[in-house]
Amino acid sequence: QVQVAESGGGLVQAGNSLRLTCAASGCGASGCARAWFRRTPGKRREWVAGLNWSSGRTFYDISVKGRFTLSKNSANNEVYLDMTRLNYDDTGVYTCAASTRGCRDCMESWEFDSWGRGIQVTVST
Repeated sequence: QVQVAESGGGLVQAGNSLRLTCAASGCGASGCARAWFRRTPGKRREWVAGLNWSSGRTFYDISVKGRFTLSKNSANNEVYLDMTRLNYDDTGVYTCAASTRGCRDCMESWEFDSWGRGIQVTVST
């Protein structure tokens, strides 16, 4: 069974950067596709970014493209979400999801079967 855990959240000033880490255990030799979702105040959960583990392709929502970057560490099965030029609208609970089946665009929640508990990111103005 795959277990997912997020780390790296916290409070950051607008314009600054933050790195989130998604660790997944139980993925096996093929690794796990990964995606980040977030729930912002007053909004439904929304997709942020995704990574196809086997191909290394990354996908980003238009709201974060150019500011957020996904990368992976195959040695420890971790995925990093580097967030730059953060603004207030980025505030929310960020949740990492994983899939042993891979993903196409890595943006649909049904593609992922293992979810972390979420981590708070607060951007102050």
